[in-house]
Amino acid sequence: MTQTNNRLIDEIARLATDAAAVAQGARREVETVVRAQIERLLAEANVVPRDEFEAVKAIAVRAADEADALRARVEALEAIHKASQHAGGHEAGLPGQAS
Repeated sequence: MTQTNNRLIDEIARLATDAAAVAQGARREVETVVRAQIERLLAEANVVPRDEFEAVKAIAVRAADEADALRARVEALEAIHKASQHAGGHEAGLPGQAS
């Protein structure tokens, strides 16, 4: 009887192991199918990949920084121009402009 019980327990353990392996394989297969469907939906929705988004974001940040620097330069040049107008009492052009 003990040997029969051991064989039965061994069979149950083997079946449980096999079932776990099948479940693991099924899980991987479902993940693959779901991933493929999500990628297809994202492609159809014209969603930008993360790396492309980050690249464009970096370009936009650089452009905004350059715009801020140019704005500050223009303001400084305008202040110089305004000061030279008041000091000289006449209409002076900005550097590089014909008077």
